[in-house]
Amino acid sequence: MFDELGSRLDAALKKLRERGVLTEPMIKEGLREVRRVLLEADVNFQVTRDFLERVQQRALGEAVLKAVSPGQQIVKIVHDELAHLFGEGRATLSLHARGTNVVLMVGLQGSGKTTTAAKIARRIARSGGKPMLAACDLQRPAAIEQLRTLGAQIGVPVVAGEFGADPVATALKAREEAEAGGYSVLIVDTAGRLQIDDRLMVELKSIRDAVAPAEILFVADAMTGQEAVTIAQGFDGALGITGVVMTKMEGDARGGAALSIRGVTGKPIKFIGVGEGVDDLEAADPERLAGRILQMGDVVGLVERAQVAVNKEEQERLEAKLMGKGGGRFTLEDFLVSMRQVQRMGPLEQLLKMIPGAGKLKIPTANLDPKRMKHVEAIILSMTPEERRKPDILGASRKLRIAKGSGRPVAEVNRLLKQFKEMEGFMKKMRGMMGGMRGLPGAPFGQ
Repeated sequence: MFDELGSRLDAALKKLRERGVLTEPMIKEGLREVRRVLLEADVNFQVTRDFLERVQQRALGEAVLKAVSPGQQIVKIVHDELAHLFGEGRATLSLHARGTNVVLMVGLQGSGKTTTAAKIARRIARSGGKPMLAACDLQRPAAIEQLRTLGAQIGVPVVAGEFGADPVATALKAREEAEAGGYSVLIVDTAGRLQIDDRLMVELKSIRDAVAPAEILFVADAMTGQEAVTIAQGFDGALGITGVVMTKMEGDARGGAALSIRGVTGKPIKFIGVGEGVDDLEAADPERLAGRILQMGDVVGLVERAQVAVNKEEQERLEAKLMGKGGGRFTLEDFLVSMRQVQRMGPLEQLLKMIPGAGKLKIPTANLDPKRMKHVEAIILSMTPEERRKPDILGASRKLRIAKGSGRPVAEVNRLLKQFKEMEGFMKKMRGMMGGMRGLPGAPFGQ
């Protein structure tokens, strides 16, 4: 997310960070480079100009703190103003406590409305709400079937009209069923077009007027760049959107649309889609998004991903084995469980960038290749349960059988076993360190 924009902004600000003293000409020269980076990233021209005026005004008028270098102060000002571009504070869904809230999903065809509707339903269900989905894109049978499939996957009921039926009547029926069933949120997936047209807007206005939504979320494809801003203005002018969801932010989008939409429409970005999975949706926190752009990491976001992906019971069992509790030892089965937990959190490249400073480290990308993770999984799954628990029994013939079963060379089997041995040695050292710290105030795993 924001990889290209972040690296280019970092390069533009590097010269300012390295200077012990900053003069007005130096600041203006540095901000000219920032301007070029933002415009090339497809940030709206007016948004860019306003942004730089605020940064320059603050930079030239900022009191110099003795504990912080002038360059670091500039970076802090840029961070604050980037956060301001995304909105004031963390935007959330504005839902009332009683009755059924309706959330209307709007946007062009292919922007990701249907998948995003399911992601939001999943998020609401995880937080204790009771969501329902309504398939009101009745011009495309595939959209109806897709929402039904996603609903079944996340355990959320779907009310769907027939192909070619009246979407307004379907939305009304869905609202009645949601109210009768005590559902807290009804998420309505609507039709899209390849471009804005009058017929689409008339249909969406009719649905809006019929179901009286608490939220109208415009779903924008980050890959469309500046065009997404114009489209957002069109939907806002016709429907009065209340928020924006940016999709496909995990791709190579330049980031300009995300920075521009809020500045142009005044409507907050509420969620960001970072993948195809039903859990790949993040709340848009301005401070954290600005931190990611400036490669400062996002520890809170990393923890939130872990809370969703990591099974608590599995984690507690693995921690017990790490500490040598219960007489168990860390096995290849445990290694496979921990590896799958990490995979559920998302691509390793994304996770590393959420750790402050890690994004700038020179880490070989081959080690992060998801295919290599799959190869390791195939090797472990080709072992018998006894072999996973006791890898010491693996002789040449067993290794050859495992290699054939996994479709990988024997050398890879040996490499995995060597890495596992190294991990075992590391864990023993950790156990000794933790044991030595027991009883100390605040010591991890202290008794």
